[in-house]
Amino acid sequence: MLKIGEIIQTLKGIVETKIDIVKLEIQEEFLGIVSRLVLLFFMCAVFLLVLLFFSFSLAFFLSQYTNSPYMGFLLVGLMYLAFLGFLYYTRYSKTIQRNVQDGLKIFILNARKVKRKEDEPGA
Repeated sequence: MLKIGEIIQTLKGIVETKIDIVKLEIQEEFLGIVSRLVLLFFMCAVFLLVLLFFSFSLAFFLSQYTNSPYMGFLLVGLMYLAFLGFLYYTRYSKTIQRNVQDGLKIFILNARKVKRKEDEPGA
């Protein structure tokens, strides 16, 4: 016959094991999110560098086209100012906010969906 103390010890061991498993799953999810955030940061940094070089190229091209050393840079600056104005006036748009939120959710929190697809048999 099992003693009550042995049953309690067994249950305590099972609960501790389950807690450890949950802790490991949380750590894996957290590290996955952090790694995707770091990747997103580097992607944004590279995108900004590409945008910077394309902007300089366009400004120099427009400067040669207009035969003015500053007019190309002025036109590119006005283009960015117009884009900033567009973003300012659409900042409360529910459609744009929803699209940005959905995109970030898919990119940052998608690991669980991808992981489940990989765990399925035949995948």
